[in-house]
Amino acid sequence: MVSSAKATLKAALLAHLERDLATARVAHKAAVEGATHAEARPENDKDTRGLEQSYLARGVALRAAELEAAAAGVAGWHVRAFASDAVIALGALVSVDDDGRTRRFLIAAHGGGVVLPGEIAVVTPTSPIGRALLGRRVDDDCEVNLGGSQRTLGIVGLE
Repeated sequence: MVSSAKATLKAALLAHLERDLATARVAHKAAVEGATHAEARPENDKDTRGLEQSYLARGVALRAAELEAAAAGVAGWHVRAFASDAVIALGALVSVDDDGRTRRFLIAAHGGGVVLPGEIAVVTPTSPIGRALLGRRVDDDCEVNLGGSQRTLGIVGLE
């Protein structure tokens, strides 16, 4: 049985990604308008304002596309429960002991770095913490290099 808390975390992550997507769409519209505005026309051969705006518009469009894909991925994610003795995989909510402090991580395909309600940090499988946790079990220790220092995380819970 899937906890309603985990479904709430999914909804919060999706809402965060959708807010970022809405912001990216507004930024893209503004960048396109800036690139095509009359004032963006070059005054001489060294004037690159319009070109720079078009590069910015392209970059923001790529970011918006990434966010669309991330939101679609999270929307289609089927939340599942993990038994306490299961192997940690995508979708797991993991509690770790980090030098006497309990920290919680949601392993998701998208949204790395987002902090959800309850101080739950989203990590992706490609992040150092995500890579260290995947494939482990409760009571395992894992080493992770964070900011140039080696840390040992003790896995104390799994949902």
